[in-house]
Amino acid sequence: MEDEFRTFIKVWFSAIISISYCYYISTRIKAGVFRLLTVLPVCVLFLVLPLFFSSVHFSELTAFFLSWLANFKLILFCFDQGPLVPLPSNLPRFVCFTCFPIKPQQNPNPQNQIPKWFFAIKVAIFGALLHMYEYKQYMSPSVLLVLYSLHIYLELEFALMLVKVLVFITLGCDLEPQSNEPYLATSLQDFWGHRWNLMVPAILRPAVYTPVRRLAKRIMNSDQALFLGVLATFLVSGAVHELIFFYMTREMPTGEVTWFFVLHGVCTATEVAVKRTSLVQRWWRVSPIVSRLLTVGFVVVTSGWLFFPPLIRSCMIERLANEAFLFIDFVKHKLFTLR
Repeated sequence: MEDEFRTFIKVWFSAIISISYCYYISTRIKAGVFRLLTVLPVCVLFLVLPLFFSSVHFSELTAFFLSWLANFKLILFCFDQGPLVPLPSNLPRFVCFTCFPIKPQQNPNPQNQIPKWFFAIKVAIFGALLHMYEYKQYMSPSVLLVLYSLHIYLELEFALMLVKVLVFITLGCDLEPQSNEPYLATSLQDFWGHRWNLMVPAILRPAVYTPVRRLAKRIMNSDQALFLGVLATFLVSGAVHELIFFYMTREMPTGEVTWFFVLHGVCTATEVAVKRTSLVQRWWRVSPIVSRLLTVGFVVVTSGWLFFPPLIRSCMIERLANEAFLFIDFVKHKLFTLR
């Protein structure tokens, strides 16, 4: 564990140096292809850095934060688009807003804030969930599927919350929430666009959806262009998830994860098109409880069909749980030593 932490420090120190270079050099070059050329070596480095880890958590989070989000942010920045525009006021802000899935909060709304005790409940659920793996052999496939879904959701929630707290301490500014209780989603559009991992759609919209839809509108009607834009966005998301799964498992992609996102892209685009018809808007009203059950149920079932199998075959879910226990024991040992 200590060797892995040393690697973690070296990798992220390299990332901070690289982003500092972008701040001091690339920002002084006019937006366009020449700025992109100065940023490309950093993007290549960020694709390599997750390979230095043997820990699933460190390789997964580094791939998510740097290989995916930071690279997309920097490429968008080269053309004066994305979350890094306007340019953050100082280097620490530029580093944080590049490295992490965060952005400053523009119009805070206290009514939308989740009570702090609710987060404590999630921690308790996660602790119980980890211990449930000891009885995995007695569980049905349906129960295991729910267990895996909760595990992925809670781990991502805790990682993003930890980042948010650390950045808040460092920068002292309010940050937008990174997710919005995705289990309350009433549609696929609501789930992917407004509740789950909000930095991802904030980047994919200007990077993929908007340019694809704009180009498609030149040769097809608006509805067809919208469908193509949504499908292209999910296709890119699937390809990047395949890359992240490769960093985690070190096995060649099977395409299942890409098909998961293609399926959701088709369903989401179809859902959006259906909602836009006047007949549906006038007559079709579904209870929020029913729509939430259908939406979350569809996500969980299709995840069990296409998303989780590569992780299950490579025992990644169990490794995530084991690493969580190792981290807890490591922290306990350090705290005992300090006493």
